[in-house]
Amino acid sequence: MLYWLSGLAVDNFDFLGVFQYLTLRGILGVITALLISLWLGPYMIRKLSQNQIGQAVRDDGPQSHLSKAGTPTMGGALILVAIATSTLLWADLSSHYVWITLFVCLSFGGVGWVDDYRKVVEKNSRGLPGRWKYFWQSVFALVAAGLLYGTASLPQETALIVPVFKDVVIPLGLGYIVLTYFVLVGSSNAVNLTDGLDGLAIMPTVLVAGALGIFAYASGNSVFANYLHIPYIPESGELIIFCGAIVGAGLGFLWFNTYPAQVFMGDVGALALGAALGVVAVIVRQEIVLFIMGGVFVMETVSVILQVASFKMTGRRIFRMAPLHHHFELKGWPEPRVIVRFWIITVILVLVGLATLKIR
Repeated sequence: MLYWLSGLAVDNFDFLGVFQYLTLRGILGVITALLISLWLGPYMIRKLSQNQIGQAVRDDGPQSHLSKAGTPTMGGALILVAIATSTLLWADLSSHYVWITLFVCLSFGGVGWVDDYRKVVEKNSRGLPGRWKYFWQSVFALVAAGLLYGTASLPQETALIVPVFKDVVIPLGLGYIVLTYFVLVGSSNAVNLTDGLDGLAIMPTVLVAGALGIFAYASGNSVFANYLHIPYIPESGELIIFCGAIVGAGLGFLWFNTYPAQVFMGDVGALALGAALGVVAVIVRQEIVLFIMGGVFVMETVSVILQVASFKMTGRRIFRMAPLHHHFELKGWPEPRVIVRFWIITVILVLVGLATLKIR
């Protein structure tokens, strides 16, 4: 909106031309989302507490978690408000990618909101039944995949790009819709599984979103894309605003979510953020790099899959408890140690992912 308004007024006020620069708008997107989160955070926490919207804690989990019962949850709504507001203010709203990413983020957030509401407000321990949660995730993922496929105008927009190998480009055809579906649903649930400790999920999300913003900026610039041997995706550069908004909103939320947490994001935040990372990775054709940079999310998901499969097949558990972060807690690691070490792993993996920009 402000991008459009500055464009209209630039003829009369030359200094407004600075707001046409993508890099500046990306920075302003981060700052705007951060300030919104910090400003609204105390108010939202207070309202959640007054309405007794508190977290339920599993009795069979680490004993240290019992003290967290009643901590306000559904704080992910704060993240979504900050992301949407910042993106709408600073992005070029003529880009269909901006609207598709917002649609994915908010629709998956809506699924999470219903699940959280049923759990903490209606006191229904099942929340939204799993089959219905996956059904609506699938619907929204397929709608987004169909929109992206239908609006693609260049071959590289629907091809699988293999990092490091600059000449390996695999046309997917309709397989693009299938891949997009699995990336969106998979990344959404992976972040949700990771969101079990104070600040554990939000910081890796911030780091991966920041890196994807760099990929989006490079992919949307024909000169940079050609130099780096990555696919040129017209208009994808605008996603640096969206990614920047995730970074700012995430850091603002971390201010209140850091150990010991004053608020949890709940499914409304985790499902939305995971899907948001997935859709940006799909648009800039970096699904494999997302798999690398989001290695912590992958490990958490794989630990659950292995645990369930092992127990059903042999009656034995591989880990003391899944997801993986609970296994380390039950081994005696203090919660802050688990959190920070997982953050460190993410920093390393994000750097590896960014290195693929040049290693071709």
